[in-house]
Amino acid sequence: MDTSEARKIIHLDMDAFYASVEQRDNPVLRGKPVAVGGSRQRGVVAAASYEARQFGVRSAMPSSTALRKCPELVFVKPRFEVYKEVSRQIRAIFAEYTPLIEPLSLDEAYLDVTENLKGIALATQVAREIRAAILQKTQLTASAGISYNKFLAKLASDYRKPNGQFVIRPSQGLEFVAGLAVGQFHGIGPATAARLNHLGIFSGLDLRQQSETFLRQHFGKAGSHYYRIARAQDFRPVVPDRLRKSIGSETTFEQDLLTPEELTTGLQPCLASVWQHCQRTGLRGRTVTLKVKYADFQQITRSRTLFGVVPGPMPWLT
Repeated sequence: MDTSEARKIIHLDMDAFYASVEQRDNPVLRGKPVAVGGSRQRGVVAAASYEARQFGVRSAMPSSTALRKCPELVFVKPRFEVYKEVSRQIRAIFAEYTPLIEPLSLDEAYLDVTENLKGIALATQVAREIRAAILQKTQLTASAGISYNKFLAKLASDYRKPNGQFVIRPSQGLEFVAGLAVGQFHGIGPATAARLNHLGIFSGLDLRQQSETFLRQHFGKAGSHYYRIARAQDFRPVVPDRLRKSIGSETTFEQDLLTPEELTTGLQPCLASVWQHCQRTGLRGRTVTLKVKYADFQQITRSRTLFGVVPGPMPWLT
């Protein structure tokens, strides 16, 4: 047994977080299909309630597509300051059990409860107590995945949603992973899943039968990661206060930007927002990525890496 199997990791994930907060605060929305986001033709769904998900509405879906799938869909403008405050309340609950908290977003985090502050022997009991405390404090439900590493804990948290928890023990890891389709693996998106399928790799068991050399030939450094997770291995520790690796800003325009001059003007607020964050935090970077989404929601990205770390005002702001 490797040392990671001695860990007790919980992945806590709030259920339809933004939409659930809106339904909590506005009783009229309860039981209705709700989407948080823009209802305009160019809008995008930021979050969908479980009632909306029954119609196939998902986050990151164009609002126009969501409305076609669910004509009764109710759109609500996001209130990020409210979501941040609720998130702070939830993380305060986490901190009562362990200092080893690795937030992934406002609504999910990893917790290492191997040696927790309350001396509770079972991670499943810790997860139950945390979920009960969240419900009492915020009137919101959370789901939990419990396992001996982060990869399996995150997979497990999806298995009893909403308002449930699921555990994958060390003796179950290999079998659990073997039965998954590769597209169900966290970190393997549709494009990578399609490439794996093209190579005849459809399940975790298929993936485990490949050599690390073969996977690296086709997927580079990521191939080593796929080799490990096919064997239910993930040695990453839970890291509190992770160093932020990127800063971004984006907006949706009412009208198409067609000329270079329009693009330059339209980008200025996004660029200024990123640079102001850099000034406040002292962060610097050397790679700039531009993401462009067209009217038909086709998306492209382009990156440029500068030599050395940017020391002062971004040259593209001038």
